[in-house]
Amino acid sequence: MEKRTEEQKRECVLTLAELKEKAAVDPLTVERESLVDVADVTIRTDLDTRERMLDYIRQIKNPYCYLSNGMVVKISFAGKKSLQDCLKESLF
Repeated sequence: MEKRTEEQKRECVLTLAELKEKAAVDPLTVERESLVDVADVTIRTDLDTRERMLDYIRQIKNPYCYLSNGMVVKISFAGKKSLQDCLKESLF
């Protein structure tokens, strides 16, 4: 696994390797207790775009797999946009 920089440690930013690991989670075998319900996530509109995305990722823990109304949700991207761009569109 990649080492985090001091800034990443402070901001709780995921490394590329960690994001790939989270994207590979199997929704059929994932431990539901490890997932966050999206209803428990608060979008902080008082933060700038970058901080809002970082805060969302800190709260949801895995932006690729989470709970919604008790159901496991797994999202993936076709590669046309980055996760960052998709989050911007979803959160704003």
